[in-house]
Amino acid sequence: MIDAKNFKHLNYIKKEPLSGSYDGMRYMLMKEKDESGDYIQGYVWPEPLGFAKTADDKKTGCRFTLDEDGVGDAVAWLNKEYFEHYMKQ
Repeated sequence: MIDAKNFKHLNYIKKEPLSGSYDGMRYMLMKEKDESGDYIQGYVWPEPLGFAKTADDKKTGCRFTLDEDGVGDAVAWLNKEYFEHYMKQ
């Protein structure tokens, strides 16, 4: 399970994409912007390739608010994605 305490640095996400992997699943959280403002965009995809080399149809994305609550929601979503699609039975 991905632990939320490893994602306490919202300021990092505001400046650089935060990426990692967990037991066959890769993930990335990054700041993005559109006409409604800034937000966190999360992505998950299967190992072994990195984000740029993985086909878009293999990636799943979700949007979160750019605040501490959004980081918590993103971690909950990462764990949900892991348990639903990547956990080895």
